[in-house]
Amino acid sequence: MSTMRAAVWTGADEIAVQQVPLPQVPDGWALVRVAYNGICGTDLSIFHGKHPRAQAPLIPGHELSGWVEQAGATGPREGALVIAEPLISCGECKACRDGHGHVCRRLGLYGIDAPGGMAEYVALPPEVLHEVPAGVDPRLAALVEPLAVAVHALDLSGMEQGDTVAVYGAGPIGVLTALVARHAGAGTVVVTEPSPWRRQVAADLGLTVVPEGSTMAEVLAPLTDGEGADTTFDSAAHPTVAADLAAATRVLGRIVIVGVYKQPTPLDLQAVCFKEQSMVGVRVYTSADVRRAIELLASDELGLAAFPTRAFDLADVDAAFAAATSGQDCLKVLLTPLHGKADA
Repeated sequence: MSTMRAAVWTGADEIAVQQVPLPQVPDGWALVRVAYNGICGTDLSIFHGKHPRAQAPLIPGHELSGWVEQAGATGPREGALVIAEPLISCGECKACRDGHGHVCRRLGLYGIDAPGGMAEYVALPPEVLHEVPAGVDPRLAALVEPLAVAVHALDLSGMEQGDTVAVYGAGPIGVLTALVARHAGAGTVVVTEPSPWRRQVAADLGLTVVPEGSTMAEVLAPLTDGEGADTTFDSAAHPTVAADLAAATRVLGRIVIVGVYKQPTPLDLQAVCFKEQSMVGVRVYTSADVRRAIELLASDELGLAAFPTRAFDLADVDAAFAAATSGQDCLKVLLTPLHGKADA
């Protein structure tokens, strides 16, 4: 076999499956047979021609699970189920030299700056591969990358046991952040989300949801004696949310910006000052966060089998991107090149 099927992005709103050459595997690298690849907001930005670095033609995809087809010089053995930590760091800037390659000054990503996982195979350096314990569903393993973002957000937040936590946005990252916060000991986790379907998903997962017609502040008031949330996570990255963050958070509380804003956004910095609130941004995750995400997944401590996903065959990539764009009926759209593994 010298070719494989891959979803190739060729320009704004244009992606199709093509036969392309099998990846050339550099010395010491591994070849991974892809099981599932999730579609995220970054992939949608690429698809719509709005990502500043993506250059067509490109095989997107960085939320991938699969099996080692050809082992690298180091790393997981042949046949192991793995996920990718898809960051490309320069190794030379101050952040990299100080051991913080996840915020490299020139940070890249497989699926943007190099071919990604929306294909039957992908070549990757062994140091970005993490073995997943036997018995874990490869479909669930594809959630490790976004779960690592949530783990990193909690780690940076300084959240304490018993905290009242506010989460804006019940998309994949928002729901995962809420679940990780609850698992880490939050007393109450309150989620706000404009989509009725996503609100119901959050409620079904046992989270407190701001009902239609109400506000985060109104729900928090009786829970906190009017003080506001101890820790607030913005997973929505919407200007209306930014305007609400300081007001929803108590004096000396913590605000964590998890979603990525596309442009400068007004924020009530006077309230941040007067309340002496702490604010921190989240880029991606560290290797330790990825390992912790695998542990949480493998132990089933978050109950992610109930996390709504929908798998499309690689051949139906157009429909998959349409479903991911609509954001209805599933929290995470997956592509699979595996025969018979797509949902009917």
